[in-house]
Amino acid sequence: MLESMYRNNSASVLMSVLLAVALVLSGCVSAPEVTETSEPETTATSASETEESSSSDDTSETTAVKDGLKDIGVVSENKYTCKYDGVKHDFIVYLPEEPEGAPLVLLLHGYGESAETFRLKTHFLEQGCDRGYAVVYVDGSSNIGGSAAGKGWNSGISISGNDDVGFLKDLAKYLQDEYKLSHEKTYVAGFSNGAFMTHRIAMEAQDVFAVAVSVAGKMPKTVWEARNESNDVSFFQITGEKDEVVPKYSDKSADSAIDPAIEDVVGYWASSNGLTASKEEEIGKGSALTRYSEEGKISNVWNLSIKGGYHSWPDDNINGFKVNDLILDIFDEAG
Repeated sequence: MLESMYRNNSASVLMSVLLAVALVLSGCVSAPEVTETSEPETTATSASETEESSSSDDTSETTAVKDGLKDIGVVSENKYTCKYDGVKHDFIVYLPEEPEGAPLVLLLHGYGESAETFRLKTHFLEQGCDRGYAVVYVDGSSNIGGSAAGKGWNSGISISGNDDVGFLKDLAKYLQDEYKLSHEKTYVAGFSNGAFMTHRIAMEAQDVFAVAVSVAGKMPKTVWEARNESNDVSFFQITGEKDEVVPKYSDKSADSAIDPAIEDVVGYWASSNGLTASKEEEIGKGSALTRYSEEGKISNVWNLSIKGGYHSWPDDNINGFKVNDLILDIFDEAG
C-alpha cells in the first residue's frame, strides 16, 4: 500500500514538473487568479469531476459577475469555471510572457470533446504563446437545447438552444479586461461542431471577433439563410477533400445536403467582404491554399483544400504543413 502511494505521488509530481517545463518552453505563463468580488473558501476539483457535475454548484465557484458571466472561479491551475444564462462552462487560459495588449484566440472543440481534449489534440498553445497570443480553450455545453447530450455548441443546426454567441462574446470581453488583452485583436478557431460555430460567430459577432477559422466545419443552413449582405471579417476555411461531413461540389456530396456547399460558402465570405483578387498556391503534399484579398482592405479570406484529408484536425507529418502556423498567419495579417 505505502509503495503504491509513493509511486502515485511520484508520478503526480513528475507530471506537474513536466507541465511546468512545457509551459516555459512554449513561451506560456500561468494565468493569475481571476478577480473576485468575494472571497469564499474554494476547493479545487479535477477536470473529470467538473465535467461530471456540470449542473452542480461546486465550492470552487465564486459569486463574481463580469460582462454577463456569473460564478467565475478557479477549478485548478489555468482552469476556470463560469456560468452564462444558467449554463456552466469551463475554460483553460494560457498567457504569453507579456500579456498586456496581446491578441486573444478562443478555441472551440468538436462535439463530444472538451477544452482539455482539444488542447491535447491541437497543441496550439505552444505556437500561440510563442508568437505572443493569449490562448484560451473553451468548453461547450452538455445540455444544448435542454438535452443531456455530449458537450457541443449551438451553431445554428437547431433553431433553438443555448445563447453560445452571447456567451463567447462576453467571455472574450471578460478575458480582455481581466488580463488587459487587446480589444481589437480577438479571434476564434474551431473544429467540426466548433467550426460550425465559427461560421455563426463570424456572421453575428463581428463587433468582437475580427477573424474566424473553421477546420472541418460547414455553415449551417439557418446561418446561411440569414446571412449578411456585406461583412467586415476575415475567414479561413480548412477542409479535407474526403471530409464526409462538409458538403462539397467536388465530390457531389452537396447534391443531397441540407447545408450549402462549402465552395459557395467560401465564395460568399470573399464576395461579401468585397474581395475580388485571388491567389492559389500548392502547399504540403499537394494541398491547395487560395487567398482572397483586396487592396486597401484589412480583411482576408483563405480557403485550404487538404489533399487526401478527412474529417480531422490536420496532422503536420501526414499533410506536410503546419496548420497552427497557418492559422496564426491569418491572425497576424488581420492586425
